[in-house]
Amino acid sequence: MKIALLGCGNVGTEVVRLLHEQSSDLAARIGEPLELAGVAVRRPDKDRGDLPVPRELFTADAQALVSRADVDIVVELVGGIEPARTWITTAMAGGKSVVTGNKALLAEDGATLHDAAATAGVDLYYEASVAAAIPLLRPLRESLHGDRITKVMGIVNGTTNFILSRMTETGATFAEALDEAGDLGYAEADPTADIEGFDAAAKAAILAGLAFHTRVSAADVYREGITEVSASDVASAAQMGCVVKLLCIATRAGDDVTVRVHPAMIPTSHPLAGVNGAYNAVFVEAEAAGRLMFYGAGAGGAPTASAVLGDLVAVARNRRNGARTASESTYADLAVRPMGDVTTRYHISLDVDDQAGVLAAAAQVFADHDVSIQTVRQDGRDDDALLVVVTHQATDAALAATVEELAKLPAVRQVASVMRVEGG
Repeated sequence: MKIALLGCGNVGTEVVRLLHEQSSDLAARIGEPLELAGVAVRRPDKDRGDLPVPRELFTADAQALVSRADVDIVVELVGGIEPARTWITTAMAGGKSVVTGNKALLAEDGATLHDAAATAGVDLYYEASVAAAIPLLRPLRESLHGDRITKVMGIVNGTTNFILSRMTETGATFAEALDEAGDLGYAEADPTADIEGFDAAAKAAILAGLAFHTRVSAADVYREGITEVSASDVASAAQMGCVVKLLCIATRAGDDVTVRVHPAMIPTSHPLAGVNGAYNAVFVEAEAAGRLMFYGAGAGGAPTASAVLGDLVAVARNRRNGARTASESTYADLAVRPMGDVTTRYHISLDVDDQAGVLAAAAQVFADHDVSIQTVRQDGRDDDALLVVVTHQATDAALAATVEELAKLPAVRQVASVMRVEGG
């Protein structure tokens, strides 16, 4: 069975290595050997050391490679929207199944890929698009297919989790922790996709679509990054018995779903609170199965390649047996609600004048928006007075309106920080 590989970076290199080292085992599992038909790269003549691929298999013409009649399966590891979308749809139109790790494309235009796979009667597998080696998407798509999932909440970006973990452990600022992440190779030269939450939002869309049998795109996901998280936020969370994490949260209530990515304080007793460093974990709640947690390495060449190979074996078996697995289920077609409808809690820090009546004025604003206060504390005095309020649950719209009005109070110099509180 012949494989066309698109992309030979960190993950692609590991895929080639595993195909070579485990060729006998893979052949035994599938029933016939896998053979690389070609590898599409930008620079075919680049020296790739001892990579076990003959030079003549490298090509810069990906379109021609996916169009070859002798190719059975295409593995796309280039990423981005175009030309990856064109390559994938061309491959499918030619009767080839596809394995991809392209979360950006799946989140932005997964409908095109799923429709093309269904029309051509081929497989589309994408376990590597979320949480690398953690077996997560297939359990959602297959193992829990007979259950009703009500919530998916997790840490799905290793870079941001490393940064927030270091801020918690050492008291470092965001900038200091980001620099350390870059030095250790956890952060890209341009970390925007990670620290601004774009990467996690794409993964949230994929998870929500599978969990709730509804097409969800990245545009449906409310997104906040971690660039505004301060050392004082982390310290304040610790005083509450919490830690700060960038969370992906997808929830179903009746015929509606909400999908969001943002930093939040969660209690140290929550299973996700102990997930540190560059690791990922996803917490799933289902009506019959109850509460499940998936944990492991969420990034890296070898872990991601492991997910690719798992998909490759499944696709190759299907192809050998003349079978196909549906890549999506959209029968529910639930409405995706805006962030303002989400019920959550806020932790609000106000830089205030230390004078009589400040608390009463602030409390009145909360009451006006029907937001109940859980706890209040004041730190410091005079010019350094900080009023910290934690609310009970309310809609995000009501909470946001409360914060907006608090900022206009004469005694409030500034709203120092606002962070959601989850997992209680």
